[in-house]
Amino acid sequence: MLQKAIQAKRPESHIAPSSPLYLAIDQGGHASRAMVFDTQGAVLSEGHCALQTHRPQNNWVEHDPDALTASVHEAISQALSKLGKDRTQIAAAALATQRSSIVSWNGTTKTALSKVISWQDRRAAEWMTPFQNNAADIRKRTGLFPSPHYGASKLRWCLEHLPKVKTALQSGELVFGPLSSFIIARLTQEGQAWVDPANASRTLLWNINTGDWDPHLLQLFGIPKQALPKTVLSRHAFGHISVSGQRIPLSLVTGDQSAALFQEGIPQKETVYLNIGTGAFLQQIQTTPMEHTDRLLSSIVFEDAEVKYTALEGTVNGAGAALDWFKDHDQLDDLFKKAEPWLETAKHPPIFLNAVGGIGSPFWKPGIKSRFIGEGEHSERFTAVIESIIFLIQANLQEMNQIRKAPKRIIISGGIARLDGLCQRLADLSDLSVIRPEAHEATARGLAFLLSKTHTPWPSTRPSKHFSPKKNQELKKRYRSWQNIMLNTCNKKKTEVH
Repeated sequence: MLQKAIQAKRPESHIAPSSPLYLAIDQGGHASRAMVFDTQGAVLSEGHCALQTHRPQNNWVEHDPDALTASVHEAISQALSKLGKDRTQIAAAALATQRSSIVSWNGTTKTALSKVISWQDRRAAEWMTPFQNNAADIRKRTGLFPSPHYGASKLRWCLEHLPKVKTALQSGELVFGPLSSFIIARLTQEGQAWVDPANASRTLLWNINTGDWDPHLLQLFGIPKQALPKTVLSRHAFGHISVSGQRIPLSLVTGDQSAALFQEGIPQKETVYLNIGTGAFLQQIQTTPMEHTDRLLSSIVFEDAEVKYTALEGTVNGAGAALDWFKDHDQLDDLFKKAEPWLETAKHPPIFLNAVGGIGSPFWKPGIKSRFIGEGEHSERFTAVIESIIFLIQANLQEMNQIRKAPKRIIISGGIARLDGLCQRLADLSDLSVIRPEAHEATARGLAFLLSKTHTPWPSTRPSKHFSPKKNQELKKRYRSWQNIMLNTCNKKKTEVH
């Protein structure tokens, strides 16, 4: 995976004795990270622990639950150790996780009863197919489309295929739901099963209008409510994390993409926020009431007793995952070192139909096979994969513009956003300024900003890099070709959205 932890160094200046610090925990698909911020958004220390992804069968994507929670604890321990005596000034912690990943566990012993089934996992895709007939109603209740990426089909699969899960349900000890809830239960001394709105809303079981589990959807998918975590607000007393004798209150939980929206402060309506990791997620803050389209998601981002944020969201499943696919497909090493030179020199890249993880919004086509249309060397094929990510992003931007005023800028973050060639192509194709803050860990920074409860944007410790649109007719010509290929491919059978 083409991502690295920021090698942040602790500032030379001494921390004021009364100054609170904030611990941000970001559990991602390839690693767990913990970062400590001060009240101005500066990183004082960090910890990082890699996490292995398992793919035991086609369309299966898993993590070991014990290894995952151990990686979270290790990242926290590293961050606190590097902080030294100032660790006692940590006022609170916040957690962000992959929203659609799920786990089953024993509520009494906290023993995992299933693997962590990743949001990328599509093992229950066939089981989900009949629910396309309920798409309009599901969309109205959840803001989502019936997709195997979300939690309901994964939870149902556990009930049907894992004997330990069945037994725990019968004994009344089963708890299952979003990954965040499992980490809370494992990480805190209290061990309670809580779930926040952002993570609950990615199950296809949570009603965005009522703010709770939906009885109709629970019955539709056959999920027992008594086994699900209790829903609470994003800001809540989730429990206390104990590390080397220090107890830190876990005061805030949300999704990784949700937290990334707050990397620069309160999100602005005229800005599209784009975070590119394993997938690419575009978000534009919504007005109230929530705005809906037939092809994009309506997402709960954050809610506490004072404020509620929602977003219009587009999702590209194959971003970093597509580069991993290419690396394996072409049997290449050190891909990131070659990336920028290849993007600079490739003149005539082919078209890549990027269906890694299934094609998400705005097309919603899970059953298409990834393939190149045209020939090329490694550099040209790599460039084609990068451009496929940009093309999918642009298609989502165009869909957003159908119901929203066109944005003025894109703020981009994530590991792959470090590629200048990607950012410049995105600016050229969208005709928008693309701004890349130097602090790439958007999720952790957003968590810390939310913990601070400030309404003033944090000062940037380093200048952002701006990419202004340039004339790039060849890129736009390839985009038009890609659009035609996508339309022809999608029209071969009825689009899932409808």
